[in-house]
Amino acid sequence: MEDTSVFLLCLTASSGVPLYCRSKGSNRQLTFSVIGSLNGVHMFANNQDVLLTSTRTENSRVVWRTFHDSINLIVMSCENTASDLSLNKLLENVFNAMVLVIGLDDLVNIKNVERLKKDLRACYKLIDGFLTESEKMADLTQCVDCIITHDVTILQECLDGFTQAAESDFGCLMAGGKVVTATEKWWRLASQDVMLLCWLVASLSSHSSRDYPVYLPQGSPTVPHRLLTFQLVSGVDVCILCGPSPSLQKVESELVERFWKPVVDPLKACLRVQLRSFPASIPLHRGIMGLLLVNRDLNKTLYTVQVHPLEDMHRTELKFTLDQRRAALRSFYTLALSHYLIPDNVDEKTIPCEEMFASGFSHHAHQCYTVSSSHKCYALKTELHLLFLVFKPEVPTFSMSTIANKTLQVFTKDFPF
Repeated sequence: MEDTSVFLLCLTASSGVPLYCRSKGSNRQLTFSVIGSLNGVHMFANNQDVLLTSTRTENSRVVWRTFHDSINLIVMSCENTASDLSLNKLLENVFNAMVLVIGLDDLVNIKNVERLKKDLRACYKLIDGFLTESEKMADLTQCVDCIITHDVTILQECLDGFTQAAESDFGCLMAGGKVVTATEKWWRLASQDVMLLCWLVASLSSHSSRDYPVYLPQGSPTVPHRLLTFQLVSGVDVCILCGPSPSLQKVESELVERFWKPVVDPLKACLRVQLRSFPASIPLHRGIMGLLLVNRDLNKTLYTVQVHPLEDMHRTELKFTLDQRRAALRSFYTLALSHYLIPDNVDEKTIPCEEMFASGFSHHAHQCYTVSSSHKCYALKTELHLLFLVFKPEVPTFSMSTIANKTLQVFTKDFPF
């Protein structure tokens, strides 16, 4: 298999009937015998009262997860950056994406396999998005990708008024799939639900308005809500969660222009910062190539591999470098979280710490770093934030801690996030 290929299998847990197979980085599908073998070894282990969660070969890693004793998900990755942490996050995202679109009841009580296969096709585009690395990190952090804009106060006022007029408490403004601002009750939703809703909107084809039924995997997995979305300018959408009323036509004809036409310029300004995630006026050290900041209290993230606005984005070698930065940041995040910076709410039975020395100490690490010939990485953990940075290789190793602390100060005091 190709060294970048990933295969995702979904089967019924009781009979092992394949429901779908999705892949990335490969033009061929797995044979039925391979699918049967991967599922068979898991079923055999279960019959022997052995929980098989993962294994690795010379060039691949396989992870199994069973959800509600009904759905088996298997992922096989040949990527050298794959880890048990990242692949388990992938399987959680995939199952919750299925719940989001078709609801938990149809997945737990499977009455007609062929009908379920057909219904699951509606999830393919969303699931494929999780297999493909993108400009977002929410699939890995389980938090919500956000952007910082100077006009957030004005946009917040418009959003609150628009959401209230639409008879809802749950509203969100998105640019390029990232949250610009949201109502107070939107932020009270489970972070995984919010992440999935944003990912869903970003995965759908561009449309002026939508009325989309959704289930919230954490908040309402069996009772659907209506997700209404409206494209305000190309790339910027406003979304609301509501019940049977109001009608899509009423909101579109009476409220969209009324609330959002006066702020077209601030809306367009959101697009100018969505790749960098924050305005060019926010200064960062010139040695930083990539940044991931996680607000642990609000479950929000700030993520970019285009830190400095003056870089020439049309140079071919730079575009390749952006891919390298993205891969390096994702890889370092999974390394740090699975080895050193143990999350406070981690389920150690599912994803135990992989570093042996950690079990011998009563405290956890709060900083860690890696050094290679092409880049350096540094992570910093505080009570409210996690900060991950990718540096140019010429940045002195001893200075990374100071730069990281100054960077964190920028986003906690000067431009609070």
